[in-house]
Amino acid sequence: MRILLTGHQGYLGSVMAPVLSAAGHEVIGLDSGLFADCVLGPAPADPPTHAVDLRDVRPDLLTGFDAVVHLAALSNDPLGSLAPELTYDINHHASVRLARLARDAGVSRFLYASTCSVYGASGDDDLVDEDAPLRPVTPYAESKVRVEDDLVKLADCGFSPVFMRNATAFGFSPRLRADIVLNNLVGHAWLTGQVRVLSDGTPWRPLVHAKDIADAFLQALRAPREAVHARAFNIGTEDNNVTVAEIAAEVVEAVPGSTLMITGETGNDPRSYRVDFSRVRRALPGYEARWTVKAGAAELLDAYRLHGLTRHDFERRFTRLTRLSDRRVTGEISAELRP
Repeated sequence: MRILLTGHQGYLGSVMAPVLSAAGHEVIGLDSGLFADCVLGPAPADPPTHAVDLRDVRPDLLTGFDAVVHLAALSNDPLGSLAPELTYDINHHASVRLARLARDAGVSRFLYASTCSVYGASGDDDLVDEDAPLRPVTPYAESKVRVEDDLVKLADCGFSPVFMRNATAFGFSPRLRADIVLNNLVGHAWLTGQVRVLSDGTPWRPLVHAKDIADAFLQALRAPREAVHARAFNIGTEDNNVTVAEIAAEVVEAVPGSTLMITGETGNDPRSYRVDFSRVRRALPGYEARWTVKAGAAELLDAYRLHGLTRHDFERRFTRLTRLSDRRVTGEISAELRP
């Protein structure tokens, strides 16, 4: 296929682009470049790139593609809460506009990176599947729900949107993110010797490695239309349904000499959910998320050691909210987050 990959210079996109290319697909990237220089280790070899803000995509940029893999977004809850209006403008309105342009250009498959955080506060410890009530508790998660709703309305016999509800990502990417739970805890353990949990540690989180996410998208591109058309899929594995305290314990085991401190200062996080991932295994035979939390912690520690992660870069360059705030102050980007 000829694939347009949005957000290819982000954390997930930098892992996904080579996976898609290695499978024989022609990949063209589209990214505003906000995090293009957030690199740990050797810089990745990006595919040919349209340097365009998602809000400014022209119709002609969608011509000639078989599929769109749409990752670009303001990518976590703190960012969404900082500027809710921008979150809806970029994550919701610009995403729906992109899908409409893709449909009008004859693109047949549109893989949308949604999130398991749409389940929000699930209310109990039962596994939630794709038919469970959606209870988003942040602007970021709410924007994902709105896009899914609007893309269903665009689906027709020639245009198949697919909603990939990724669990919380972890693992090394050449464009690191330090503000997701496992990556963050391993970094703090390596740099300070302490694994510090601000909540009470009880909330459930489903985790999935960036490479397992990339493989799921690859399989969804290959799948027959009837298996994926206008359907949602939780991406991850039940084995990685873990509490924050359990994640922290794995980090202490992985990082020699580190100690655990659960402060509880932020109380009980309302975002707590355990997820059923059986639908994706049924629809995409052969797909299985293989990375464990333990293996991911070891991989991250090795990468931090190898590439000389510093505390300054960890806290500023690889933390999305801080990075954007710093670039606003220096005038590199506008208040609307445009370069």
